[in-house]
Amino acid sequence: MPNTTHLLLAEDEAALGQIVKESLETREFTVDLAEDGEKALRLFEQNSYDALVLDVMMPKKDGFTLAKEIRAKDDSIPIIFLTAKSQTSDVVEGFSIGGNDYLKKPFSMEELIVRIHNLVARKKLQSQSEVLTLGEYQFNFPKQTLQFQTEEPVLLTHREAHLLFHLIKNKNQVLDRSLILNKLWNSDDFFAARSMDVFISKLRKKLSKDERIQIINVRGFGYKLTC
Repeated sequence: MPNTTHLLLAEDEAALGQIVKESLETREFTVDLAEDGEKALRLFEQNSYDALVLDVMMPKKDGFTLAKEIRAKDDSIPIIFLTAKSQTSDVVEGFSIGGNDYLKKPFSMEELIVRIHNLVARKKLQSQSEVLTLGEYQFNFPKQTLQFQTEEPVLLTHREAHLLFHLIKNKNQVLDRSLILNKLWNSDDFFAARSMDVFISKLRKKLSKDERIQIINVRGFGYKLTC
């Protein structure tokens, strides 16, 4: 069916999962249903989705762990958590690992549909507008390209593009080292930190044609992009 929204639904309660899947499909969604976190991750790696709806409490791999692994691969896909939990700490954890929305069970299908539509629409709008100017460079985040003046665009790696995006969005402010490590590397240990240092060096070289642009190491805190 053309122009449908393709969703990955991860829900271990078989009856609920089937009801949600069928209800969404009557509203012109295409839905792949996974009954555990491991199957959901396999489906995510094999397909392209517009949004993810993830139950928090699942066997084999819970929703929070699944979201962390997905965020290491894709920083922008909308994620909605479904949960019976209502503790503030759980809500905070869901958002801190990259969730975009949080729906407590039991929920209405109308509310879920509205939230999905809002997140998908917001992502499309961001994709259309995320061509950012940095000095003499044009950075196309959706296409992951960096162009100096009228030269041919240079293709960035997925991680280079996402690291540069966060640096630009926090221009002239310190980008917290631990936060960005957990967001892009899913870890803030020594090896992840060394890897990020390498990516920072690569970005410095690719931005070196405009001498006004600097990525400053703020010792003990993180990095600051200035221009």
